[in-house]
Amino acid sequence: MERPLETARASDLVREGKPLLVMLSGGGDSVCLLDVCVRLGARVSALHVNHGLREGAGEDEASCGELCERLGVPLVVKTVSLPGAGNLQARAREARYAAAQRHTEGDYAAGHTASDQAETVLYRLATSPGRRALLGMEPRRERLVRPLLEVTREEVRAYLRYRGLDWREDPSNADRRFARVRVREGLLPAFRSLGPSAERAVTETALVLRDEAQVIDRAVQEALSGLGGGPAVEAARLRELSPALARLVLRSLAERAAGSERPLSRAEADRLLSLGSAGGSRSLDLGEGLRALCEYGFLRFSRARASEAPAPAELPVPGRVRFGDWEVVAALGSPGEVNVREAERFVVRAWRDGDRMRPLGLGGTKSLQDLFTDRKVPRALRRSLPVVCAGDEVVWVAGVALDERWADAAGAVGLSARQVS
Repeated sequence: MERPLETARASDLVREGKPLLVMLSGGGDSVCLLDVCVRLGARVSALHVNHGLREGAGEDEASCGELCERLGVPLVVKTVSLPGAGNLQARAREARYAAAQRHTEGDYAAGHTASDQAETVLYRLATSPGRRALLGMEPRRERLVRPLLEVTREEVRAYLRYRGLDWREDPSNADRRFARVRVREGLLPAFRSLGPSAERAVTETALVLRDEAQVIDRAVQEALSGLGGGPAVEAARLRELSPALARLVLRSLAERAAGSERPLSRAEADRLLSLGSAGGSRSLDLGEGLRALCEYGFLRFSRARASEAPAPAELPVPGRVRFGDWEVVAALGSPGEVNVREAERFVVRAWRDGDRMRPLGLGGTKSLQDLFTDRKVPRALRRSLPVVCAGDEVVWVAGVALDERWADAAGAVGLSARQVS
């Protein structure tokens, strides 16, 4: 029953007398975490972030208040909105972490468990193949700590019952529209059926691989140093390395140029290694503005500097507005009708990562990035295209798509755009 307490103590992430901010949702994992941290003698405070996304948000906040009063823990409640589009759960998580970072200069703790770790690994394997998918979540990432990462969800619930602690269930945790829920309810039960320690085996594997990753990273840096350290390396000498080490060196160079993590498939690595074999100058577009170039036998990566996106502009109805090299027009009763609904004006802005819409005739949502790929919109043009929005909703993308929720002749306007000098 006490395994969460003993595991958190052994993690050395909760220290007696040291300040620690616990991110408290009111769910079972965070309630367990708060109680454990108090019992271990940390100087605990709690942060509850109310996103206001569902009817029970007020009850969650009240439950957190009652628990903190019972445990003698100071509680801060932050109410945040989630502007923009994209993955709702990811945006909510980012908002919580941002609130925690603003609220404390020390560590802040999240109640992720071994069950969450198993879900994370399975999800990443399905969406982003490679060794990094198996690394899962770190016990510590800068100031974020996860003291319960080796405890299963069932062990957490047993602890809560043993301690007589109540918790709240978030209905979104059973909403199968979210990919993580489908992993939790579909893949994870099948995974557990293979053995009672399946989740803990994933956690242990992630910890072992993180230790081994340090060895691998050192080997990559040594290989890079032997090749001159970059940013350009001799292609012939790179091909002399083992395929795995050559691929890791290439990924390291690509990530330096991209400024962020960048997976590199075996097929991409093979094409990169063959660039200089025919002599002359060869290049390979790796997407997202990243390009590999082999000249005079030396391979290097570069990232195209994205042109500055035009500033957002309000579009009155009816009316017109200049947006970069475009003029966008909203005319009453014109072709290309869009239902105005309650909006008196629109905003014209550039595409943002994570933007989604429901293209007319598609029958579902799609990211603008995927739409641009499907419609073969050149990468150099994507950030400059006018995107017409009403609040957080994408209504229309010039020359690309109209959102079906706004396609209604009643109270409609025609949206059009043309490039001007």
